[in-house]
Amino acid sequence: MRDIVITVFMFIGAFFMFVAALGVLRMPDLFMRLSTTTKAATLGAMSLLLATAFYFDDYSISGRIMAIIAFIVLTAPVAAHMIGRAAYFSNVPLWKGTICDELRDRYDTREHILHDPAEIEEPGQGH
Repeated sequence: MRDIVITVFMFIGAFFMFVAALGVLRMPDLFMRLSTTTKAATLGAMSLLLATAFYFDDYSISGRIMAIIAFIVLTAPVAAHMIGRAAYFSNVPLWKGTICDELRDRYDTREHILHDPAEIEEPGQGH
């Protein structure tokens, strides 16, 4: 039974790592690549680490693996957000098929302040 659980986690991990690699190759812009790799690679790494924990069946190794999983889950989304934010403000182009850019005209690049849409004055609305 333990071997089946290990095998299932290894296949799940390998599948999601493959999906992450495929996402890097197939997605049209940096922001979609970040989204794909952050989600799929995190799940893939977690599954591979869980398979390793089941394989070794030792509390000290399992404890370290759980700490590694917690570290990955906490840091991967933050790192992807910071990379995406830096790319956006460095004017990395969005995909031409992007429908909505919610940050356009809301972020002051000199003061680094994100304005509320209600605060932005519409053209022709003098106060």
